[in-house]
Order: sequence, then C-alpha cells, then structure tokens
Amino acid sequence: MAVGLYIHVPFCRTRCHFCAFYLRIHREDQAQAYLESLTREIQIHAALNSLRGRRLETVYFGGGTPTTLRPDQLCSALEHVRNCFGMQEDVEVAVEAHPDTVTAEGLRTLVHAGFNRISFGLQSLDDKELVRIGRRTRSESARMVVDLARTVGFININLDLIYGLPGQTFDSWLSTVEETIALEPTHLSCYALTVEDETRLQVDLRRGEHVEPDPALQNVMEDKAVRRLAEAGFERYEISNYCQPGYACRHNLHYWRGEAYLGLGPSAQSYLNGCRFGNVEDLDGYHRALEAGCLPVAETERLSPELGRREAIVFGLHLTDGVDVTALRAGANDGMSEEEWEHALDRHMRQGLLEERTGRVRLTDLGRRFADTVAVELL
Repeated sequence: MAVGLYIHVPFCRTRCHFCAFYLRIHREDQAQAYLESLTREIQIHAALNSLRGRRLETVYFGGGTPTTLRPDQLCSALEHVRNCFGMQEDVEVAVEAHPDTVTAEGLRTLVHAGFNRISFGLQSLDDKELVRIGRRTRSESARMVVDLARTVGFININLDLIYGLPGQTFDSWLSTVEETIALEPTHLSCYALTVEDETRLQVDLRRGEHVEPDPALQNVMEDKAVRRLAEAGFERYEISNYCQPGYACRHNLHYWRGEAYLGLGPSAQSYLNGCRFGNVEDLDGYHRALEAGCLPVAETERLSPELGRREAIVFGLHLTDGVDVTALRAGANDGMSEEEWEHALDRHMRQGLLEERTGRVRLTDLGRRFADTVAVELL
C-alpha cells in the first residue's frame, strides 16, 4: 500500500491576514531547535518501524513557509528522511514556498538534493489585493520567481490562488487567472476565501474594514475559472485542484483516496495502519516530548472498519471521479438502513448534487459547493 510523508514547518516571516495554521515568526535559533526535534521524531518512527518497511512514495514539506528554512537545512531534513525510511525511485518530493524566501542558488540546491515539485502561494497577482491580506510581495516578484524555479530545474510547479479576497472583483480575479495561466504552471490550486476564527481577517471584518466574502460572487468566479482552465488544458481532478495531464499532486491524492501518510512536526496529522493521530499544536510541547524520547502525539483514534469506509466515501467524493457505487452501498449499513440510504441518494440525485456514471457516484458541479453537507447526509 502506498505511503506518504508530510513535514510541517511551523515558521513564516509574517502571518497573512487569512491564515489560521499553527506557525511562529521565523527565528534562526528556533528553527535550529525545530530541526533537532524533527530529526529525533524521524529516528523514533524509524526505530518503531511505523511505516512497516514501506518506502515513501511522496514527501511533502508544508507549513507555514518551509523555505524560511535555509536550503541546506531543508536538504539535511530530506536526507534524514531518505536514510531512515527509504524512498521509491519515482518519489514526489514537494516543498511549499513564498516568493520572497527563495533565490536561484537556493532553488538549485533543492533540485540537486531531490526536490522535484514546488508550490508557490501567490494568492493573487494584483498588488492592491496582496496588501489587503498582509502580503508584502509585489506581484512582479511572484512572476519572476516562477520563471526562476523553472530555469534551475523545477518542472512540476504549483501555484495557489484565492478568490473572494477583500476588494477583489470579478475582473481582477479573471486577470489573475489569465496571468497565472501565462506563467505555464503544471498545477493550480484555487481556493474560495473562508474567514477562520482568530485571524486578522476576522478582526478586520468585525471592525468594518472589509466586507464578508460574497458567496454568489465566489460561485461566479469559480465557474469562470473552471471554464478558462479547461480551455487552457487543465484537468480538474479535485474540488479545488487542477493540473496539466500527468501532474496531479500525488501527495494530496493520498488524503482523498484514504491512503496512508505519516505527519511530522507540530500540529501534523497522520493516518497509519488504521489509526489516525495528531501531534501537539505547540512548538515548545513538541520539543519537550521528543527530548524525553517520546512521540509528540496529542490525540489518537483507531478507526473501525465501518468508520474507515465512511471516511473513504467522504474524502473520495472530493475527487471528480467520485467513488465506486459498491463502496458507497457498503457504507449504507454502517449508519442507516438500505432504504434510508437509497432515499438520501435519490434525494441528492433529484436535487442535482450527485450523479451516477459507469458505476461511480460523484458530485455534480453544483454538488461540489456542498460537498461536506452531502457526505454527512449520505452517511
């Protein structure tokens, strides 16, 4: 069975106004302490044979902003992973990056070490929109860094965009989409802005400095992006993700297919051997546990076969291919009678939220906007 690795790097130079992820502002002493703890965590999992001898199919450095770490630090972490776990020959090694935290020399170092996928969080290519969300990067820098990454050897390049940003209009969103296509990435992620608790954006909204995202406008923005990206040769393979043929993010597919992955670093989540567990969401607590020779796990849940099937359905409906109808029916007896399940399925079909084709049930374009609700009601 395929297995992936996620490493959470909890540092950024600044926090974007919409961000609710666990992170700290980067300091070199804290970064070095984190890397020492990460090495211990890798060694403990290797000693416990947590992966059961399986070599990694994917490695993903996320955050935070992994490239706030120096290239040699990232390469050292990757080498520890390679030595302790092993990797398949065609392993996907991905790193998230902020345009202001990379250089040509640093990117070249990453490529030589085995990093072969890079994901830049652009969010927008409109300077005014970037300022409103606390980004200091000018859009021109973002454009330049994509070309730079390609020049030094990155072929698989993802760009993250957000629609519904404060002050963003349909025309400015369309302009960002067109300019992003012109950068010729192999993968695009387009997310609707959501207001998370305890973020600067939430505070600004309460103060009346911005207005709430308009769901109707976001729907129009999404529809236009879907059509335009299809015209440009991108395949939509998951609700928010688009790729050129052959460039779907293999690491993310582990999540949507219910496959195994190990998460390292503070707040990282794992799903291994039928067990879901999460690390402490605190860097100091992370250090204390590992210094004591313990894994920094805060919570653990062993999934029953029934719950495992339910989760497989919930995650599988995020994929445009949907789920096998046989698997969906197998989940019916876990939480409801077959008659209740058939009724719920028929209701969602009549509402235009689900459709069945060639033995698979999937969300329609309308249903993708209510993916979580549909999944919960079916189960």
